This record gives sequence, C-alpha cells and structure tokens, in this order.
Amino acid sequence: MKKSLLLVLIAILPAVSFAQGGFQIGIKGGVNLSQLRFGEFVTTRLNANGSPAVSVNGQVIRDNIRQSLDSRTGTSFGIYTRFGKNLYIQPELLYSTKSGQFDIVRPEGTQTINVTTTSFDVPILLGLKGGPLRVVAGPVVSFKVGDNQNLRDALKQYTAGSLNDAWAKAYYGYQLGVGLDLGRLGLDVRREGSISDIAAIDLGPTGSSAQFSQKLNSWQITLAYRIF
Repeated sequence: MKKSLLLVLIAILPAVSFAQGGFQIGIKGGVNLSQLRFGEFVTTRLNANGSPAVSVNGQVIRDNIRQSLDSRTGTSFGIYTRFGKNLYIQPELLYSTKSGQFDIVRPEGTQTINVTTTSFDVPILLGLKGGPLRVVAGPVVSFKVGDNQNLRDALKQYTAGSLNDAWAKAYYGYQLGVGLDLGRLGLDVRREGSISDIAAIDLGPTGSSAQFSQKLNSWQITLAYRIF
C-alpha cells in the first residue's frame, strides 16, 4: 500500500507539470526536532548464549526500557523540485539526521541512551499554493545509511540475534505542513511522523514475541533557495 501510493504520485508528476506549466529546482536545509516513541517496554536480560540471565537469588533479570519526552536536534539538507503552480507536486531528496533518547532502568541504576539515525529521505508532496502561502502533505520514504552504535550496544544484551537486518530496511512516514515563498526564498515548517518502525528488533529468549519497535516523530524547519 505504501509503495503503491508512492508510485501513483510519481506517475502523475508529468501530468501536473504539463497541465499547469511551471517548474522549479532549488536547494534547502534546516533542522529536525525529533522524539523517539515506543512507550514502555519490559524485557529479559540475556546471557551470551541467549539464555535468560538470573540474579544470585535465581530470579530472571528484567529491565524496563522507557521512552523520553525530550526532543533532540538533527539536520536536514538537500534539493527539491516543483512541478506545477497553484497545485503542484514537490519531490525532494534530503540527507537527514534524526535523534532521540530513551532510558534503561536496571536494578543497578538507570542508563540514558542517545540514538541518532542518518538517512536519505525522499518526500513526494502534494502542495496547494495561494499567493505566498503554501500547504503540503504526502508520503516520505527513508533509506538508512547509518545509525548510532549506542543503540546496538544498549540492546545487544537482550537479544541472541543480529541487529543488522533490523537497521537495513527502509522505513515509511508522512509529512504535512505550511510554507511561505518570498521571491527566491522559501520557509517550510512540517510535521513528520512514522508509519513503519525505524527498526523492529526481537528481544528476549529465542522464540519470544517481545519486539522493541521505535518510531520517530519530528518537526522540520527548513529554508529553501530557488535556483530557477
């Protein structure tokens, strides 16, 4: 469904451009203010062989993973194109960093984990323009090119499997927001949310259904410059 929507939007790009005329290309950059969301998650600590770890009294050791409400700052920059005038399609290619944090509450104390993911984001937005003001909305697909080692180090003691496959997949989201055009300059404020998880990692003993699934929600503020 997500991929089909992207293909449909790409297919109508030439029709919108031909019907209205108008084409723009430019550069843009700005900041992402992100939160990592997953709620609270209680999981079993594992030994190196994948068996549950137990304390000296024979009890299985379980830790509580809690999300933080703090926003973390990242960056976003790249290029955009616009097909059409008052009604337009705007594909973009952005190199983005998004960050978040969470706490692991252990019997021996609380550890705060800072997470950063780096990706190529491809929003394909439908826009409506009236005077200098614009509104936009549409899907975005993110192709991960890097992640923070802190996440791997923090979760490796809860899973006997590899974390590489979980981070290798693209994830999908949406953007919606408003914009302002002043000559060659453009200002955009958008809300970005996750439709799929940035990484869904199986935690706990082999065969357990416990899964640590994270979503990133962000506010994105960017300044654009129209080349032509």
